[in-house]
Amino acid sequence: MNRRILVTGGAGFIGSHLVDFLLKENEWEVAVVDNFDDFYSPEIKKANLKSHFSDPKFSLYEADIRSNLSSVFESFRPDIIVHLAALAGVRPSLLRPREYAEVNVAGTLNLLEMAKVYGVKKFIFGSSSSVYGEKCRVPFCEDDKAAYPISPYAATKLAGEHLCHTYSHLYGIQVVCLRFFTVYGARQRPDLAIHKFSKLIWEEKPIPVFGDGTTKRDYTYIDDIIQGLRRSIDYEESNYEIFNLGESRTVELGYLIELLEKNLGKKAIIEKKPMQPGDVSITFADISKAKMLLGYNPQTKIEDGIKKFAEWFKLQYF
Repeated sequence: MNRRILVTGGAGFIGSHLVDFLLKENEWEVAVVDNFDDFYSPEIKKANLKSHFSDPKFSLYEADIRSNLSSVFESFRPDIIVHLAALAGVRPSLLRPREYAEVNVAGTLNLLEMAKVYGVKKFIFGSSSSVYGEKCRVPFCEDDKAAYPISPYAATKLAGEHLCHTYSHLYGIQVVCLRFFTVYGARQRPDLAIHKFSKLIWEEKPIPVFGDGTTKRDYTYIDDIIQGLRRSIDYEESNYEIFNLGESRTVELGYLIELLEKNLGKKAIIEKKPMQPGDVSITFADISKAKMLLGYNPQTKIEDGIKKFAEWFKLQYF
């Protein structure tokens, strides 16, 4: 019998890739909960899933994670929840902190309550590298207790991890929290730097560069994230764990722009701007724990990943 997995935010960037992967394995029934909010075009999200609409192993529930989800759980009865739905983005969270708390914290609490009530024993939580803030040693290690988030978004993700730990402790739900490090690839959200910069470079418009171009990010290709997600679904060794999922390599913003220029065949017009509140100067994942316990092994270097992204970008838009 197929296992049943519920993916929240399953119409989004990471979620839709996970849905693709699971349905290809042909051993799952997959349900998606997504509210198709207008943070970016709902039509883009619907297109991410359209190839599955006729698949009898696929179900779609248009619902808000803060709402009463009893009907979803009564109908689908998941064995596993992969919770990826969230309001995303550091900078928008500075403008809408209350809404971020309502969706990302109250929504996570609501799903954990559903897991408790309906006896779901496995819960995967999509967290973020932003929880580390600026004060952690580099590279960032899951066991580092000095996590001081510096944006409302980051704070809501850390709060979600704490709620997951509480429910794991109280109710025996097996939880894996995954701290994603700057994920990119086909279907990346249009507001994220690689996608946003590509569109502006292609249209020969200025790209906003905050700071002096030396900020560093640990960019992680979507296929590697899905590998880590899939392995976390099978992880059974402990009741609560946090794993970094990154490439474990830092890339300066200036070099990223060079790669985009090379693969798009156009020069970027740089518009320098001051560093933004809430932004961190570096993200850098220590992935030794994920390698040891999950067998996680990222394969895509930034040079290859940007080439793949640019090929998708040009096909998608032009």
